[in-house]
Formats: sequence, C-alpha cells, structure tokens
Amino acid sequence: MRFQLLGTVTARRNGTDVPLGGPKPRTLLAALLLAEGRVLHADRLISIIWDEAPPESASALLHTYVSTLRRAFQQPDGVPGAILTEQSGYRIELTGCTVDLLEFARLAAEGDSAAGAGDHEAAEQRYGQALDQWQGPALGGLKSRFAATEAARLADQRLDVLEKRIDCAFALGRGAGLVNELTALVAEHPLRERLRGQLMTALWTTGRQADALRCYQAGRGLLVEELGVEPGPELRALHQRILRGDTVAPEPGAPAAPKSEEEPAPLREASGGPCLLPPDITDFTGRTAESAALTKPAARRVAISGKPGSGKSSLAVHVSHLLRARFPDGQLYVALRGAQQSPVDAVEVLGRFLRALGVADAELPVGLDERGELYRTLSASKRLLVVLDDAADERQVRPLLPSGDDCLCVLTSRVRLAALDSTEHIDLQVLDDKTGLALLTQIVGGTRIAAEPDAARTLVHLCGNLPLAVRIIGARLAARPDWRPSRLVPRLREQRKFLNELAIGDLEVRGSLALSYRGLGDLERSALRRLGWLGVPDFGAWLVSVLLSVPPDDAEDIVEGLVRAQLLDVVSNDGSGVTRYRLHDLIRVFGWERAEAEEDAEQLRLAVRQAADEWYRLVEWASGGTPVRALRPAAPGPAATPELVSTDALGEPLAWFDTEQAALVHIVERASELGLADPAVRLATALCSSSFAVENHFHYWWRTHTAALGAARQTGDLSGQGLLLAGLGWLRSEQDRLDEAADYYAQALEAYAEVDDVRGQAITRMMLSSVRREQAQLPEALKLLGEALPVLSRLGDPRAEARAHHGRGMVLTELGRLPEARTELERALTRYRALPDNHGVALVLRSLGIVHRAAGRLAEAERACAQGLDLLRGAGDRLMIAYATQALVKVHIRQGRRNTDELRAELEDALATCREMQDGFGQALMLRTLGELELVRGEPESARRHLELALTWCDALSLPLWRARNLRDLAAAQRALGRQAESDATHAEAQALFTRYGAREAGEPRMSVKTASGNGKAVFTEHH
Repeated sequence: MRFQLLGTVTARRNGTDVPLGGPKPRTLLAALLLAEGRVLHADRLISIIWDEAPPESASALLHTYVSTLRRAFQQPDGVPGAILTEQSGYRIELTGCTVDLLEFARLAAEGDSAAGAGDHEAAEQRYGQALDQWQGPALGGLKSRFAATEAARLADQRLDVLEKRIDCAFALGRGAGLVNELTALVAEHPLRERLRGQLMTALWTTGRQADALRCYQAGRGLLVEELGVEPGPELRALHQRILRGDTVAPEPGAPAAPKSEEEPAPLREASGGPCLLPPDITDFTGRTAESAALTKPAARRVAISGKPGSGKSSLAVHVSHLLRARFPDGQLYVALRGAQQSPVDAVEVLGRFLRALGVADAELPVGLDERGELYRTLSASKRLLVVLDDAADERQVRPLLPSGDDCLCVLTSRVRLAALDSTEHIDLQVLDDKTGLALLTQIVGGTRIAAEPDAARTLVHLCGNLPLAVRIIGARLAARPDWRPSRLVPRLREQRKFLNELAIGDLEVRGSLALSYRGLGDLERSALRRLGWLGVPDFGAWLVSVLLSVPPDDAEDIVEGLVRAQLLDVVSNDGSGVTRYRLHDLIRVFGWERAEAEEDAEQLRLAVRQAADEWYRLVEWASGGTPVRALRPAAPGPAATPELVSTDALGEPLAWFDTEQAALVHIVERASELGLADPAVRLATALCSSSFAVENHFHYWWRTHTAALGAARQTGDLSGQGLLLAGLGWLRSEQDRLDEAADYYAQALEAYAEVDDVRGQAITRMMLSSVRREQAQLPEALKLLGEALPVLSRLGDPRAEARAHHGRGMVLTELGRLPEARTELERALTRYRALPDNHGVALVLRSLGIVHRAAGRLAEAERACAQGLDLLRGAGDRLMIAYATQALVKVHIRQGRRNTDELRAELEDALATCREMQDGFGQALMLRTLGELELVRGEPESARRHLELALTWCDALSLPLWRARNLRDLAAAQRALGRQAESDATHAEAQALFTRYGAREAGEPRMSVKTASGNGKAVFTEHH
C-alpha cells in the first residue's frame, strides 16, 4: 500500500487507487498518517475532522469513517486493515506500507547528512529525489483548519529542502543557471529572505549587480510595509557585500563575512536610543507562530506565560532583537525576579528606565507615583520597546507599562497576567518533537545528531520537550565532543538521578522549579509532592481531595493555584465541566524528590492506599451496569477518611471510566510496587469486571493483574492470588489462548483450595467449563458445571447461578441434547430477569435462538435472536452486538427471506468489529458465516476463500469442533466447484471430528445448498 499526502490524499494498491470516501474519511486518514504510527485519541480526531463544531453524532461518525477505511484497505484475501484501536484512540500500522511524506523526510535527511559531509553532488541528488515526492500542494482535497495548518507546515518544509538543493547547486558552481527558477520562486514567496538572498547571489554571480540591489530593495520594502521589520542580518550582510563590489559571492546559507570598519554597527543602524536588551540567543529555534504574534504591527502589549524552563525569556529577548529597528527611541529591559522571594521593586525599575531615557539623577523623582508620571509622560511620545521579564503579578508591572500608542510592551511571567487589560496572551507550551530535535541539533551539531537520530529524539522526549532541559542536555553534549547522545539516555531514565543530569554551569532545571515551588502555599506544595510521588499520568481534581483529605472545593482551589503557577497543565475539558490535569515529567520528578525529602514514608503509603480505595469505589460506580461481574473482590474496610468524591461531579460513568483508564492502570502498578497488595488486588479484580472486559482492553488487563499478582505473592495473600489467577485465566480465554487459560484456572483452584474458598472454586470451575467447551471437551465441561451449580445455589449467588445454567445450556446444545439445553437456558433467563440483568438476558436469548435454529424452529429462533440483539444495542456491548448480529443473520439465511446483499453488509460490519477488538474467534465465526452466505448466493469460489480463512483461525486457536464445522461447509463449496473427490475427503474429516467429540452434527445429513433465486432469497436444505 502506498499513501500520498504530498498532493491529493490518496491510497494506492499495486498502482490502483483505493476508494477512500469523501473529505472527512480522507482527513481522518491524513491525521493518522501524519501521526506516523502514534495513537491519536478519539477526541483529538473529532476536533481535527470537524474543527470546533462537531455534531452530536461525531463519535459514531468517527467509528463509521474508521470502518470505511478499514474496508477500503482490506486485501482481497481478507487480511485485516491497517487501522488499529488503542488507548481510546486509533493509530495506523505502517509496516509494509509506503508514505510519500516519510520518503520525503528520509531523502531530505540523507541530503542533510551528505551536505554536512561536504558531498554536495550526493546531497543535491537526494534533495531532488525528496522534492520529486510532491505531486501538488500537500493534503489536496481537504478543507479543514487542521489540513490548512498542516499543509502550510509541509509547504514550508518543501521550501526548506528546495533552498538546500539550490545551495548545493551554488556549491557545485551551477548557481548562474538558477536565475529564472529563483525569479519565479521569489515572486511566489516574496517574504522568504533565504530565497531572495539566493536570487541576489545568482544575479550577482552573472554580473547583474544592479538587478541584485533592486531585488534587495524590493524585498526590504515588502518586509517594512507588510511586517514592519527590516531584513535579517544575513540578507543585510549580503546587500553590503554587493554594494562594496566584493569579487567573490558567498554561498547562500554561509556565514556572513565580517563587516568593514566603515559599516555602521547594527545598533546604530536600528536606533539612536538606549538598548538595555540582553544579548540575542543565537541558536534560537522554533516558536514561529508565537514570534509572528509578537512582531505583528498591531501588537501593543503581549504577555507570555509558561511553565519554568519553557523559554519565555528566550522568546521575548530574541523577538525584541528582531524588532529593534521598529523602536528607534530605545529598547528597555528588566529582569523582575518575580519567581524569587524578593522581586524587584517598581520604584527601582522606573529609576533605571528614566536614567536610560536621559533623566539626570538630580531630576529623578523619589516616589513611585512621581516616577510613574514622568515615565508615562516620556513614553507617550516615543516609540519604545519595553521588556518586563519574569513578572510576579499584575501589581508589579502596572507602573512599568509605557503609555505611548507607538510603544510595545512584552511581559513574561510564570503565571498568566489575566487582570491586565488590552493585553494579548501567549501561553507557551513545550516544544514539539521536530523543534526540540532542531534545538538539540543547533547546539550539538548536525553530524553527531545524524549519527544517532533515535537516541537524540529519545533525549528530547526524556527532557519532556522543555526548552531549558533540551538546552542543558545540548550544552553538556557540546562540552564533551567524545560523548555520543546515547550515553545520556540511561542516565536520564533513572528517576533518582534525573534532575541531577539536567544541570550545567548556571543552568539548572531543579533550581528553576524550586523558585516556583517556594512561591506556593503549604497545601499547593503538599499537593505537588503527593501528585509527583504518586506519578499518575493525568487526573481529575477529586484526586487532590483524597490525597490531602480536603473538601472538593478546597481541592479545586489548590489545583487552580498549581495551574496559575504553571506547575500543572490542563489537558482536557469535555465541555461538561469535567477537567483533567497532568504534571509535566520534569515537574513530576521534582514533586517526587520533594516528597521523599519532606514527607513521612508511611503517610505517603497511606495516601496511595486511600487513592486506590477511592478509585475502587468509583470503578464500582462506573461499572455498575457492566455485565461481566464474575470475579468479585472483598470491599475495602472503613475508609481512613470520609468519602470525598461525589460521582455527580464526574459526568457519565462510562465516559469517566474511558478517560480514567491510564490512571487506573498506573495506580494498580504503583500500589503493587509499594507492597500494598490488598488495594492493588481489589482494584485490579474490579477492573476485569468492568469495561476492560467488555471492550477487550487486553494490555491494561494484563498489566494490572500481573502487577497485583506479584504483590499478592510477595505478601502471601492466597485469596488475592486466586482472584488474580482466575482473572488471568479469563483474560487468556478472551484472547482465545485456551491452554494458557486452563493453566491459570488450575492455579487459581489450587490457591482457593489452600484457604478453603468454596465460592472461589465454584466460580473458577464455571469459568474453566467455558474453556473446556471451546476445546470440545464437552463431558468435562458438563462435569465442572455440575460441581459448581450446587455450591452457587447454596451460597445464594443468583448472577453466578444464572451464568452456570447458561453454560450448561450451551454445552448441552453442542451435545445435541436440545430439550435439556432449552430447559437450562430458560432457567438462566428466569434468573437474569429477576436480577434484573438485561445484558445477561440478551446473551441467553441469543443462545436460545441457536437452540431453536438447530431444532428447525426458525420463527422462534428469529424472535429470540432479534430480542437479544435489541437488548445488546441498548447496553452498548459492541462485541456481543456483532455476535448477536451473526446469529440473527444465520437464521435469515436459513429462512431465505432477506436480501443477501444486506446480510453480507451486516456480517462485514460485524467482522470489522471483531478485528478492531482483537477477537480471533469472532473473526473465525464471521468469516465462516460469510462463507455460508456466499454458498447460497451462488458464489462457491468466494465461499471457499472465506471458509479457508476461517479454518486458519480455528486451527490457530485449537478449536476442533469449529474446525469440523468449517470443513463441513468447505466440503459443500468444493462440491459446488466440481471437486467431488476433494469434497468427499473434507466431509469425511468433518464427520470424524464430530463423532470423536460427540457433537450434535455427527448425526446430521450431509449439507447441500439451494442457491439464491432471482428475488435475492436463498435457502439451505438438508441441514440445520
């Protein structure tokens, strides 16, 4: 499969376009491809597809678009598509695929490496091959704001590579032939200074000095008129060299030659007023959008806020240097030390500013009000740039704001200065991956980074993409040319040494964070410590209530204080008022360090226990309607603190659970790590009776159970071990790994036996019976249920008892004892209805429908299956909806009363669900039913392909009875294809298996099919 983003968004298989649908599925595909295999949360995809106005049905529509793309990518032989569901989102698996954007990036990187090594010929070739990937404007055909933003970003990357290719041509002496191409490019991109410099150089090298100078003047006029800025230093230096008539033109992109003594200094060019700015940051990287906001002509007052180390001061200083020419009356700067214990007094700052503006000491007022009046009077008629760096709050900066309409004031602060009127705000986030890597490369050098690009990217991630941390790591590598980037990776991975590594000279992340920490109140500091020590990835404000034992309103205030101090990030707000927060990785480690240093270890463990118990209560609330509740842990004892969390504030239960999953996994692992086996076992077990089971979140299920099992074994908790081993058996059963499931169930029985837990043994035997039924060990399955049912009845566990009757009914169905099966299923139905449990009722109705169908009572089968499907749709159990759909479709195939095209579409949707939820048995079942449908449609070759794929699944999962059923249907397909001998052998093998395992099909006549008639109806004959 080849995907194209650099042009109209398309997918091609073997040179043929794959149908993708309209703009929205194509936007979804583009977003997944741009993520390069990373998971995109469903909420993020919805905002990408519909901008800021998604319809109420956005979630359902997103699922539809995903299904559309999966069907489009499905190979003719039924191989699953490339879009996978993970962690409440989606990602695209690119193994074996080609993406033009990735090819472009790879070739451009190879060009960079060649250019860095001085091989301009090879570099020019690679850059040209990269540019050949483009077939038109990027993301063609897409109209969303996301697409426009990404297309602009990609277009900028293309221009960057194009400029590099042109640089190589100059280096190879071919610059003179580029005049026409560069003239067209400059006309298309008139504000791009590098292209203009290349055109000036090309004109210069061909003896057209006057044209080169006119090209400069035209560009300067555009920059001043449209952006209010002078050309950059490189273009100005080139202009000066052409004016002087230097005999050798520099290569575009090369460092500018030293200026002559006669040339005016940049400061004198830009301004006759004072310049108090610190030196510019020569390796400043990124922040394009923020720089644009600061440099636009209409800007008058801009406040930059962000967490410690996010680069607020660097941005303010760098942009101020770019703007010096616009403010000839002076550029004032002061570091206000707002994050320190003794911020600079406004009276002192006004004194500095007034002196810089020419006020003599003898004329300098003494008081704040008088100095403020004089400062406002002087600034009213001037064009001043004022930078107020690291402000404490609005009160500190108000006297320092210039009053002139032609002045610009740039403020930076760790808190958002929201009370300042007429102020634009820039909330500075951490760097994206590309910019973080570019900054590291700028500091360390391209050759060393290109030698270990993966290690360099890992370093940026371990720095949390925080500019200060990336700059420190870069400086450490720059100071040690003998170190490879990979040397620092393991050192940053070790939490206890993490912040020690992020220090060099006077730069230190820990010190920067400590300034903000000391400015917090006691409760805010305590919350930061405990949140860091707990280490949860993201959370709701209720968690602070539990960790500090404070009321919810106080917790909200504490959280808001941490947000204002830029020590806590707001990561989501779904519009219902339920907000989630996250600690940046470096701040989390800092909080953990302070907890270790300042708090009692037992108090910290108690806080984790309380949090785990509260999460358990909330999981019980959120999964109250979840149908799968076989394993029940003991409830926690009386809480050490009163229950502080009101579920009314948490929104819709299943939505809450969906957003909380990563935190739930983490708290189980953290409690297990601390040896808190009891809460870890309880929460892990509750989770496998939640939507972990319904939604097949297998990786979460495995992580929580193995972590808690380790803690239970360490503390000798046999009851907990029994629960967790049974849960692992259930997990392996859901994953169709039946031998492993049986082994875990056997271990659970041993653990329960040691503590004489009869209920645990009965539940485990009931669960093991399902495995034995799938393995076609039907007598053993019946025996296990016979042992479990009396115990469950005696203990008064109606839900487990209903499930056991259901299990007996399914085993008896397999054995062909249909009247007994019907009786058992009706008993299960009665118990589920009495609970009431509509989900259980739905599952039994489906099984009852299968009994009716096997007995030839098709009308009753249709009624039972349809009722079950309706109930499952109401419960939202997507996987069992797929199974119930299959059961009803199969009845309709037998009846021959529905259009087969409709039946096929329903089965294909069910198959897509099973693939999405990683259900191997479900895929086998759907493929086999599709094979049956193709037989009655008169398509035996298509039937054969489906049935052989289903047979592959059955063999992979070791399901002998289902292998026999596929063989029986395959024999019919082979006979329809005229392969009589092959059909006879296949049918004989199927019958041998049915007989060996005592299945009901052993006594049924050989299957034959009457194909669909002209009205689209079809029937099976001689077989139920």
